[in-house]
Amino acid sequence: MPSALRRIVPSAYRPVLGNRVLRRLLLGFAVSYLGDGMSFVAVAWLAIELAPRATAGLWLAGAVAAYTLPGVVGALVFGPRLRRVPARRLLLADNVVRAVFLGGVPLAWLAGLLTPPLYVVLLAVSSLLHAWGSAGKYTLLAELLPAEQRLAANTLVSSLNFAATIAGPAIAGVLVTYVGSALVIGLDALTYLFLAVLVARTRLPQSGEVSPVDRAAARGGPALLRSHPELLGLLTLTWFFNLLYGPVEVALPLHVTDDLHAPGTLLGLYWTLFGASALLGGLTAGALRRLPLWPVTVAIVAGWGLSLLPFGFDAPTAVTVACFTLGGAIYGPFVALSVTLMQAKSPPQHLATMLATRSAALLTASPLGTAIGGPLVTTIGPRATLGGSGLATMALAAVTCVLLLARRHNRRDGGP
Repeated sequence: MPSALRRIVPSAYRPVLGNRVLRRLLLGFAVSYLGDGMSFVAVAWLAIELAPRATAGLWLAGAVAAYTLPGVVGALVFGPRLRRVPARRLLLADNVVRAVFLGGVPLAWLAGLLTPPLYVVLLAVSSLLHAWGSAGKYTLLAELLPAEQRLAANTLVSSLNFAATIAGPAIAGVLVTYVGSALVIGLDALTYLFLAVLVARTRLPQSGEVSPVDRAAARGGPALLRSHPELLGLLTLTWFFNLLYGPVEVALPLHVTDDLHAPGTLLGLYWTLFGASALLGGLTAGALRRLPLWPVTVAIVAGWGLSLLPFGFDAPTAVTVACFTLGGAIYGPFVALSVTLMQAKSPPQHLATMLATRSAALLTASPLGTAIGGPLVTTIGPRATLGGSGLATMALAAVTCVLLLARRHNRRDGGP
């Protein structure tokens, strides 16, 4: 790392960015995340273009779901085979499958063969291994780095994702207008191909600390989690946290249009400030070398819930914008902290299996929360939905605190 750059980089990130192999992987992750950020817009837009007007909503929902949810099926169906596969091959396989089947979208479109059913099938197959790809990615980070550097590395990866959610849709909005949504999905395929080539050409050293391959007859992820109550509790907390976040994505746009009668620029302001502050909050937390992971994780859940309460109390728009921005800074470190906890507490030989199970479970949480958000907004209105999500999230943090204290007390009394 150049000395000038070294002086401005926080000390926690210096050994991570000094790892040449990890720098190459971070470049690949950044490119791939940018492709996903563009597809966030392009997948929905192409579904609208392809579908008949009368059924456009159904095909739109099917396309968006197909881009992520089949990863749950892949985690369950392919588990007996893939939980014995090294992390590098998991990541490589996911990226190759993504590149091939997403690449089929623009090819079919250029040939005049792309129909809504074929489109949904291509998206669904492309995402079958995505839970395992995510597991391979975070297992590789655990293999490459000692425990004290993993929070910083996980933070960099999650921050790249946040940055892509800001830049990707903006780029896609221009490209969809002037190039075409099918070709934007083709660019996403190329980003996965880029990451696959980079992983294939990178020599990954054997750290000896974490091996994702269970050479014995591996148990399934759910069974492994049940045998580790702390990890099961972490996944449960994360799942409900994501579930309660889901209604926000439905209620916030309707709050802007129905409650405030404001233009879409206000909605863009909410999400832009949220994304930027989440990026800053995540990087700040990752720069701290030692954090009490469980207490900080629960505090994030409580803080995010608190930031939503002003919506329910009909606070002025300037106040809710400020609180939502602060909520982004609070929310930002959550993914990195929860993954670091999983890496620290999982048996090394089962890490990839547990991370794949985590990814598969979480793929269902936010979509289910979004689905619940629709009827909630219709019944109680956007303001009450946002405030209610905040209250429920704070209650989740309180219940988690009680359970953690009870577990600690049980251990002091000689319990398991």
